[in-house]
Amino acid sequence: MKRIMLKLSGEALAGPKKTGFDEETVKRVALQVKELTDEGIQVGIVIGGGNFWRGRSSENIDRTKADQIGMLATVMNCIYVSEIFRSVGMLTNILTPFECGSFTKLFSKDRANKYFQKGMVVFFAGGTGHPYFSTDTGVLLRAVEVEAEVVLLAKAIDGVYDDDPGKNPNAKKYETVTIEEVIAKNLQVVDMTASILARDNKMPMWVFGLNEENSIVNTVKGNFTGTKVIV
Repeated sequence: MKRIMLKLSGEALAGPKKTGFDEETVKRVALQVKELTDEGIQVGIVIGGGNFWRGRSSENIDRTKADQIGMLATVMNCIYVSEIFRSVGMLTNILTPFECGSFTKLFSKDRANKYFQKGMVVFFAGGTGHPYFSTDTGVLLRAVEVEAEVVLLAKAIDGVYDDDPGKNPNAKKYETVTIEEVIAKNLQVVDMTASILARDNKMPMWVFGLNEENSIVNTVKGNFTGTKVIV
């Protein structure tokens, strides 16, 4: 693989605290990504904002404003995680679809490609820049735009199941599943908008557990234990 897009769950990065960050978890992620970049693999990263903000559960905040807060939560996440990446020896840059002063750079495909060619890990923060679109849609959009080969979805759960494994001990885990089946059965790998974007642009997604030992490196190098969503 030459270029991958990695989606990190904000909740997974929070570790057992479920909020904020667990620095050891983030550092383990950083060391795995460094192993990949040292081998010449270009890595883009999108991080969810759920460790800071779940505004859609509030009935007292306008949806547009809640989504704007969520976008800013992803910017905070990317600034923090990118600094941990730097601390272990990587070069990073953060791109957003809106101006954030000196905190980030404005996204363009050309700018992203320039950073990739310089060996930087590129963080794509702020989602799509618009309300009513999740970071699921954001990661698929950026993956398609920068022509990534695959989207890696690192989650708190280790794959795609036909039912909620937390509630149903007999839930079946898929080794592979088609994007058409994901859409038809509403398996919620990503939200429906992102699923259709993946289908229409033939972007595969691999789902795996972030907290499994060396799971990011193992996934890229072929020792994969999650679910491949094929198109």
